[in-house]
Amino acid sequence: MKTSALATSAAIAALSLIVSHNTYAQGAFPSKNLVMVVPYTSGGSADAMSRAIAQRLGAAWNRTVVVDNRPGASGMIGTEMVTKADPDGHTLLGHTSSYPATAAVRAKLPFDPARGIIAVGMTARAPMLFALHPSVPAKNVKELIAIAKKNPGKFNYGSSGTGGNNHFSGALFASAAGIKMQHVPYKGISLAVTAIASGEVEIVIASSSALLPQRDSGRIRILGVTSLEKSPLFPDLPTIASQGVPGYEYQLWWGTFAPAGMAPDRIKFIHNEINKIVNSADMKKFLDTQGAEAWPLPLAQLSDLLPSEIARYKKAAQLAGIEPQ
Repeated sequence: MKTSALATSAAIAALSLIVSHNTYAQGAFPSKNLVMVVPYTSGGSADAMSRAIAQRLGAAWNRTVVVDNRPGASGMIGTEMVTKADPDGHTLLGHTSSYPATAAVRAKLPFDPARGIIAVGMTARAPMLFALHPSVPAKNVKELIAIAKKNPGKFNYGSSGTGGNNHFSGALFASAAGIKMQHVPYKGISLAVTAIASGEVEIVIASSSALLPQRDSGRIRILGVTSLEKSPLFPDLPTIASQGVPGYEYQLWWGTFAPAGMAPDRIKFIHNEINKIVNSADMKKFLDTQGAEAWPLPLAQLSDLLPSEIARYKKAAQLAGIEPQ
């Protein structure tokens, strides 16, 4: 009886130690303030989405999450910085679908774009909007295409940089529509939007958060959305595909990434926290203002996200005639 009692006591003590250790391990993270690197300029959709996640993670963890904008090389400078960070979860990276697009057309990078960072949570997805400067006498995409065919190379389209979403979407549109347009890269989407508002370029295809303020002020005109079917996010806007460019489609996404090499339990913990935020009513209100819908992917789908996206964009680059940089 004494032996049995001692064994039981020892088992309870061991179990208590395990529970205590697990509680301590969970409570140990985050053990300090965090950094959310955004590899683009402030003012764009990637910046807005990343700040929304950073603010809410900070509130949930009772820590400060500092947003650090590190633009340059179409998002690659900030991304490379994160690949070199300690994979303990205290350095995160706010990214968008511009990243695999850019990585797909970079001939050489100082890190593995598909494996140097890992997805820890997806935030949202949305179609892009097709914006036109009011000086162009086209009320829809069909009229724009007709003018462009009569004047090859007349129109310029702005982007956040070579190989990004705005570049890809513009090049694929020109290819699908059978027209020629000149690509004008800027150091961030906010600069490209400023350019179309001033008439420096005639076309920009970008997120609604980047374009709607200029539309509301009357500086640009929105011709449609880049989803294949009409979007419930923009029920009053026709698709580009329905206006003479059948099959044309381009979707955006936003998510949070981290340096490769993070422990699986830490990835799971951060992923669960992000998904709680993305599924919250508060976040839905925010996403409504951004013209996007929540996209909380399960953890099992995240490991292959970047490799598959980069491969998809490589095929798109060949179709659009975007040469490796």
